Amino acid sequence: MAKYLLDSNIFIQAHRMHYPFDVVPSFWNKILELSNKGIIISIDKVKKELCDTNNPDQLSIWCVDELNTSFFADSTSCVDIYSQIAIWTHSSTHFQQSAKDEFLATDLADPWLIAYAKKNDLTIDA
Repeated sequence: MAKYLLDSNIFIQAHRMHYPFDVVPSFWNKILELSNKGIIISIDKVKKELCDTNNPDQLSIWCVDELNTSFFADSTSCVDIYSQIAIWTHSSTHFQQSAKDEFLATDLADPWLIAYAKKNDLTIDA
């Protein structure tokens, strides 16, 4: 069975727009079910984007309280692939330098998600 790697947007858009906790609790129960089965996971950088805030919201509290601690995998194991992505990004002439810098900001999840997915043969869902 395929394993999927989730980006922050899955949670943020679902919470804010499509599936609020109080309107569609079945969505959030399905997230828990799929995460407990290991079908969906994410990485520590996504957790940081969702939960490291001075003003915790319902989503960040849910992530901490409901998701198993193993759901957010440690991304340091893919630093070698991240390095390859950074080299490719810097050598690319298709993007402005500001876009490259933003993409490679060390606290942003996107390049780390790509690296983790590549290293672990996963599909990213954003």
